[in-house]
Amino acid sequence: MRNEGFSEKPARILIIDDDQKLCSLVRDYLAPHGYDVAAAFSGPAGLDAAMKGDFKAIILDVMLPGMDGFEVLQQLRREVNTPVLMLTSRGDETDRIVGLEMGADDYVPKTFSTRELLARLRAVIRRAGTGSVNRALSDQIVEVGPVRVDHLARVARLNNEPIDLTPVEFELLFQLARSPGRVLSRDQLLDRVSGRDYDVYDRSIDVHVSSLRRKLNDDPRCPKFIKTVRSIGYMFIDPEQE
Repeated sequence: MRNEGFSEKPARILIIDDDQKLCSLVRDYLAPHGYDVAAAFSGPAGLDAAMKGDFKAIILDVMLPGMDGFEVLQQLRREVNTPVLMLTSRGDETDRIVGLEMGADDYVPKTFSTRELLARLRAVIRRAGTGSVNRALSDQIVEVGPVRVDHLARVARLNNEPIDLTPVEFELLFQLARSPGRVLSRDQLLDRVSGRDYDVYDRSIDVHVSSLRRKLNDDPRCPKFIKTVRSIGYMFIDPEQE
């Protein structure tokens, strides 16, 4: 198995969970993979540690003493963009939806396997790292597989051929493609697109996405680019993760 600990300093991870045994298990499992895991056992302690520490990612439980995970996430997102992996109760769709809409990068059920946790942790860190490289350019130009969106030039291409998009479709494509592998809720897309003064309303997002899919030759039943995440929103498929 590949070891991620070749760098001089292990990647620092923070886990916020009041289950101290679970925190110890996560620490012991991740350490050989090159992660230095710190732990906090309450909402306030976790928020304080997250604000002060330089962490590659945060594993955050929903149910916490003193302050629940959603409140921690809400306050955290006002200050930092550290990737957050939420821990939710098994089968609790409400927790997943709320967490994603508030800015969580991914989630795992509390019954996770260690291999799944490691895979998801690597994915959110990789996506965050990709976004931080040459940020000034990546803020304007996004490339995911055969799709390229130049926000400054207002040009989108598929397999190097220009795509004729409406302003709303272009903005939706840009917002989705710049966060591959991450679910964006309809509310998040609405906020980002309507901020451009386009005439977009709640469920009309679905209509625009449908039109965008047709122009990408993307079949929603077997998507190559835009995946519908039921009851939440949409995700641009990350070809590396797939």
